[in-house]
Amino acid sequence: MRSISMTDENGQALAIVAAPIDEVGATERAQFFTTRSIKKDSKVHALYLAISMCDLTTLEGADTPGRVRQLCEKARHPVPPDIFNEAAKLKDFPPIPSVAAVCVYPAMVSVAVKVLAGSGIHVASVATAFPSGQSPLSTKIDETRYAVAKGADEIDMVINRGAFLSGDYQQVFDEIAAVKEACGTAHLKVILETGELGSLDRVRLASEIAMHAGADFIKTSTGKIQPAATLPVTLVMLQAIADFYHKTGKKIGMKPAGGIRTAKQAIQYLCMVNETLGAEWLTPQLFRFGASSMLNDILRQIFKEATGRYYYDRVFSLD
Repeated sequence: MRSISMTDENGQALAIVAAPIDEVGATERAQFFTTRSIKKDSKVHALYLAISMCDLTTLEGADTPGRVRQLCEKARHPVPPDIFNEAAKLKDFPPIPSVAAVCVYPAMVSVAVKVLAGSGIHVASVATAFPSGQSPLSTKIDETRYAVAKGADEIDMVINRGAFLSGDYQQVFDEIAAVKEACGTAHLKVILETGELGSLDRVRLASEIAMHAGADFIKTSTGKIQPAATLPVTLVMLQAIADFYHKTGKKIGMKPAGGIRTAKQAIQYLCMVNETLGAEWLTPQLFRFGASSMLNDILRQIFKEATGRYYYDRVFSLD
């Protein structure tokens, strides 16, 4: 175990412990969660919870105001109410909840804010030269401030992986701290892009730096690089959050993003969160899924529980 010496945003010495990770053990432990089987009412409860934790995302060069408005309507009403009411009357199922947030590029924030006004759904924006992170700090700060000024209450930033992989941990820390300050009251999710870090040891160190620098959430991936979220990577990040909480008393959120496509996978992640951090983290305030494609499969599973049959995929709106 080694200690990384840095300086915090107040000029005070800061030592961050780089805990070594047993990759074989972490992988074996993560695999354990794929064997879980949750049935009946507990399964339905988990699926409803997963919907409430979803961040729906559109981050394409072809994004238009119309596409963003469509995604925001799906965030508010994941399935058309008349379709659900017809199915749910077979059982006493509660209404399908709205999702946690919609994430868009800064230029589309004002569109999302207008559609989602009064819904309680958060508007998140990627910033800091997403997805590469390869822009001057001044540009990253300007982009963050712009998104917040337009109404974003969550900012998803990417770390400078080039600086991290070069061993310039101080630059990584300073950029996160500066973006956190630029966020004002908006929450900051720090994306590590774990698929580019190369080892679980580096994932753990990047998690520690992000949390000490002011992250409200740590997030696995942009969704643009493979591999994205995996169970072993998420387990390492959850354990880092647990250790940080025990040391500081501060609860940091977690967001696996990219590659989570099925309801079964969602339940595996929820089991992992519960057993690593506890039930207190099973809330959208502390855990999110960056998995837009997962939502329709969750809806299919809920309808299966309500009706005994699977619905045709196109019953649900398409992203």
